[in-house]
Amino acid sequence: MEENKNMPRHIAIIMDGNRRWAKSKMLPVKLGHKQGAETLKKVVRHANKIGLEYITVYAFSTENWKRSEEEVSALMNLLESYLDDFAKEADTENIVIRVLGDLTALSETLQESIKRTIERTKNNTGTIFNIALNYGGRNEIVNAVRNISKEVLEGKLIIEEINEETFTKYLYTKNAPDPDLLIRTSGELRLSGFLPWQTVYSEFIFLEKLWPDFTPEDLDEAIKIFQKRNRKFGAK
Repeated sequence: MEENKNMPRHIAIIMDGNRRWAKSKMLPVKLGHKQGAETLKKVVRHANKIGLEYITVYAFSTENWKRSEEEVSALMNLLESYLDDFAKEADTENIVIRVLGDLTALSETLQESIKRTIERTKNNTGTIFNIALNYGGRNEIVNAVRNISKEVLEGKLIIEEINEETFTKYLYTKNAPDPDLLIRTSGELRLSGFLPWQTVYSEFIFLEKLWPDFTPEDLDEAIKIFQKRNRKFGAK
């Protein structure tokens, strides 16, 4: 990887393929998610090592509640355990952890785990690691519209002053630049509701590899591909 040459500031990842990975090895689905969580730790550590400013991952969507109760329960338990364990490592490695999404639907214990994690790492100065949890892109936009409308009704915001910059401030990602690069594993070629507003000018890379098999070297390779692209942002 060519360090510091057209280095992306923000990489977003759709971590797809945990279930297929488990099934291909005749393992329970929850072990696929567990292996995916281990992969995520390695990737985030590497992102911090190479100086990436932001990494945002799609951990659980608003549509994932449609999965079996057993799988959802296993995922939530894994997320709680992951946050508690990785917060200690992230703090040691100077990584900041933030969580994006509608957290009100989560259990009280998971919400407390999230609060502890955010508080523990908030003063770190390394990579900012955003976990999109109970996140849906359309839901995020609707919530932004509601909050803007409320402030207009309360006289805190003038309609004529609403523009793209204003709108962005009401999104979950309000404190982060838009992703320069979006990576999706497992061969699927869609966003699945992930950051629709923020990715309008992101470069996309779709990989056949399943998420548990993704490596730090794959991240380096994706960055190399990104560095060779010519981003025009609508200009000729």
